[in-house]
Amino acid sequence: MTDTRLQRLQWAVRATLALGVAASVTANILHAQPNPISQAIAAWPPMALLITVELVTRVPVHRRTLGIIRIVAASAIAAIAAWISYHHMVGVVARYGETGTVPYLLPLSVDGLIIVASVSLVELAARRREAERHLQAVRVQAPAAPAPVEPAPATSDIVPRDRRSLPEWPVVPGDTGTSGLGMARDTAERVAGDDEADGRETGHDPDAESRDDDSSDEPDDTDVGLTPDLVPLLPAARAARDELTREGNTVSRDALARRLRQNGYSIRNSAVSQLLATLRQEAQSVGGSRSTASV
Repeated sequence: MTDTRLQRLQWAVRATLALGVAASVTANILHAQPNPISQAIAAWPPMALLITVELVTRVPVHRRTLGIIRIVAASAIAAIAAWISYHHMVGVVARYGETGTVPYLLPLSVDGLIIVASVSLVELAARRREAERHLQAVRVQAPAAPAPVEPAPATSDIVPRDRRSLPEWPVVPGDTGTSGLGMARDTAERVAGDDEADGRETGHDPDAESRDDDSSDEPDDTDVGLTPDLVPLLPAARAARDELTREGNTVSRDALARRLRQNGYSIRNSAVSQLLATLRQEAQSVGGSRSTASV
């Protein structure tokens, strides 16, 4: 049974207990003398029982001895309230016309209802405490949730550097690489060699930008207003554009970016925008040259 259902059942039992206590208080007031002091004295035992039951069900006890003392005191208060209310209700029922065994049996229904509701309320409170302890134990034993993994930052769209981009290091006679200049030169050449190896693994040719394009339909890369780091990516962008065109897809920035990434190129959307603008300029220039030639 869930905690929500237990809580609803508790409120239903409280309403039943309040109904029985109200019947007992009414009978006690009717039996008392017609003055406020007598009526208050007569109404006190059932009210004391109601307050006692609420304290027992709402306040937990962590020591067994105190729990036993509280149960004994609550039982004594319930017995006193039942005894007084029984006699008061017998007199009230007989005064209002009931005869025979009715005046003696009717009060038992009210006292029995109060007893059953009180015991049920105590039991439900114990069940809720047990459920809360079990839930806390499960939370303590449950492993901690792993920390969220931050997404890896987008890799740069700068292609590996060519050896031609390295500075011209002065040659010092007798330099074996142990001096500061020699170590810097060796480090730069080693990094350039690793970059060229990476370029060969990904299918890039670092020297492709220095070759002349014999095709008359493709303009020279140096004539396109691209940043130097994006010029080596232009052939890959052309190939992706041709693939999209053959498939009948629109050559948009998002489509071109997805195709380049599928082909193994990590590139930002801003760089794709520059490549797309260049491809469109090429298409316009190619179309203009062809129309001029035809004229």
